[in-house]
Amino acid sequence: MTDAAPFARWDGDDLLVAVRVQPKAAQDAVAELNGNALKVRITAPPTDGKANKHLAQFLARELGLPKSGARVEKGEKAKDKTVRLVGADPEALASARQRWGI
Repeated sequence: MTDAAPFARWDGDDLLVAVRVQPKAAQDAVAELNGNALKVRITAPPTDGKANKHLAQFLARELGLPKSGARVEKGEKAKDKTVRLVGADPEALASARQRWGI
């Protein structure tokens, strides 16, 4: 498979997404592209891993994956993260990108 977007790349059947996260937002949403990262606003606070868990679940839901299908792979204590989406579908990503307007 080829690269999916500036913020994402395929690793076998998994999709690796570069994310810049903004915790404690008013609502969960994909905001925009931030360089080569996807800026995502989430409502969870950045304490005790809550933001990481919430971010992974939000992206899994956006791409039609089970909650267990996503995890923060890099950047657990940083705003810049890499999220692994296990078994992501290229068509689901294309559909999500249209919804997000990017």
